[in-house]
Amino acid sequence: MIKIVHLSDTHLVAEPHRLYGLDPRERLAMTIADIRAHHDDVDLCVVTGDLAHWGEAEAYAALADQWATSGLPVVFLIGNHDDREAFKAAVPTAFVDADGFVQGARRIGDLVCLFLDTVTPGSHVGTFCERRRAWLARSLAETSGDVAIFLHHPPLPVGVAPMDAIALVDADALAAVLEPHRARIRHLFFGHLHRPIAGTWRGWSVSGVRGLNHQLALDGHLRVDGRAASHDIVGSREAFGYAVALIDAGSTVVHFVDVLDEGARFSLVAEETAGRAYALDMSAE
Repeated sequence: MIKIVHLSDTHLVAEPHRLYGLDPRERLAMTIADIRAHHDDVDLCVVTGDLAHWGEAEAYAALADQWATSGLPVVFLIGNHDDREAFKAAVPTAFVDADGFVQGARRIGDLVCLFLDTVTPGSHVGTFCERRRAWLARSLAETSGDVAIFLHHPPLPVGVAPMDAIALVDADALAAVLEPHRARIRHLFFGHLHRPIAGTWRGWSVSGVRGLNHQLALDGHLRVDGRAASHDIVGSREAFGYAVALIDAGSTVVHFVDVLDEGARFSLVAEETAGRAYALDMSAE
């Protein structure tokens, strides 16, 4: 069983600044502490982009420092809020392909993890150009076994109009590269949406996760009655968290974790036993 922790959208800013009234550095530290406490057996952590909100070198340095001190294995992707060159300069250990894109591959047992760069400089829209697709095609051709794909921009519409407008516009081209390897593609992991989300795209299973600083509110967005949805991007201070993916030869399971979950824990078995005893007493009367 392979365990992968999927995080996204850390949106770090340089000290002492905050973002939308929240401290993304503190939230990242809390998340890393939660992973270390509950998932220290993780094979890999993957952060799928929007690492820094303004693309500041100081923010990337803080990100790298927090992960370095964690002792956890991690791979970083970039997103539409990131500055590709600033990130590469601040994190020289990051994956970079021959064309300078933040792309790479890592094998975990029988699973090949492929990390894609969908950033379009100067735009929030996701793109996956011919050179990036060529790298992906070569990586698939040169490897064997099951494949997990990680990218920032979702390749499918999710019913949230302002976010669908800045999703991956090259989704058809990406699918064309993946199609010859259809049976190998186990799952696609993406960020960008700041929502826990799961479904399928062209028959492949997909999932996205909450952001670590702020979330996307669904209020007024998801419309199926034909009326126009809001085109504002409405944020919220809902719980933040990450996902834990468990992958083996026959299944892929994704668990969503809320970091600030303070709900009381209790034994379902003990409660059920007590409930049965109570029911028997009542029936005896």
